[in-house]
Amino acid sequence: QVQVVESGGGLVQAGGSLRLSCAASGIRFSINAMGWYRQAPGKQRELVADITSGGYTTYADSVKGRFTISRDNAKNTVYLQMNSLNPEDTAVYYCNARSWDRGLRYDYWGQGTQVTVSS
Repeated sequence: QVQVVESGGGLVQAGGSLRLSCAASGIRFSINAMGWYRQAPGKQRELVADITSGGYTTYADSVKGRFTISRDNAKNTVYLQMNSLNPEDTAVYYCNARSWDRGLRYDYWGQGTQVTVSS
């Protein structure tokens, strides 16, 4: 059974920090990349940060310099260190894991964890 489980969300004041964790298990094929997306009320889900198995990272412009994504390949776990948080970072954060097999892409999602930043 595939499981993608996030943890670490919560309420924090502006300027504060949070660390999100996500562990994936039960995925048949090797995970090529893991990442974090977020969705604020009334907005579309957007990429926050992404990391490949080789360590290549991608960040949304809005979080560059404040957020850091890292990964433990052996544990299929990804982390998101979020610093200097501001109210615009308030959203539900979703973990994504994806695999490729014979040209087909498989996406796996967590249930989401709420991050609320108060001003």
